[in-house]
Amino acid sequence: MSGTAEEIRDRASAAERRVDEPLVVAGVSYRSRLLVGTGKYKDFEQTREAIEASGAEIVTVAIRRTNIGQNPDEPNLLDFLTPDKYTILPNTAGCFEAKSAVRTCRLARELLDGHDLVKLEVLGDEKTLFPHVTDTLVAAEELVKDGFKVMVYTNDDPIIAKRLEDMGCVAVMPLAAPIGSGLGVRNPYNILTIVENAGVPILVDAGVGTASDAAIAMELGCDGVLMNTAIAQAKDPVLMASAMKKAIEAGREAFLAGRMPRKRYASASSPIDGTIF
Repeated sequence: MSGTAEEIRDRASAAERRVDEPLVVAGVSYRSRLLVGTGKYKDFEQTREAIEASGAEIVTVAIRRTNIGQNPDEPNLLDFLTPDKYTILPNTAGCFEAKSAVRTCRLARELLDGHDLVKLEVLGDEKTLFPHVTDTLVAAEELVKDGFKVMVYTNDDPIIAKRLEDMGCVAVMPLAAPIGSGLGVRNPYNILTIVENAGVPILVDAGVGTASDAAIAMELGCDGVLMNTAIAQAKDPVLMASAMKKAIEAGREAFLAGRMPRKRYASASSPIDGTIF
């Protein structure tokens, strides 16, 4: 594509604006499209170091497993990751029924002085940690009616994803693979279908194992990626957090740039047709 110097500058400026577009969740803008969990680190100090390296602004916390004030005699995560620096996203990890998940969200709202942004996950199986979809729908409906802004973990079913959006969830978070598996994006076509039909942010949640997995999720057009194990269980969590930050940015840029078409075989970059001699 050619043009005058001014036109080229305008196109470059427009491209930069697209890359810099924030992630908007429940009306709040975030520069980072990487969301991170806080479990499985050796201690809260390592958690803090890794999350700083990731550049994440939204940090999810398992209310049933992490002390954020419930136990005053134990170390408090919020002393290391302060709410004035990060958006704390309480989650319902460990809940296997709608009633338990709703109760956990209400506890989080009480502990965090009325905080209403939550990550809902209702699990259906202790081994695979696949979502319990029917209870997820029940819990999501009740929480939305109760004034919560619900980011919801679900399977990669486009029909369920759209239903959760229509119920009022502020973000839908389909798994790429089972939680903690590190298998990467196993069904990119379902994720792509979810993205193409969404009116709210779509964030891959679960299954990312390394930086290339995160980049693939972003190249599919996802608005962001949430991960925990891939960083916390790496040999060097802080370095992996830095790698994930770069992968999210690269995948986003590649999606906006638009990849070349796939072909069965190569075509010469300097074809014979049209040559002068």
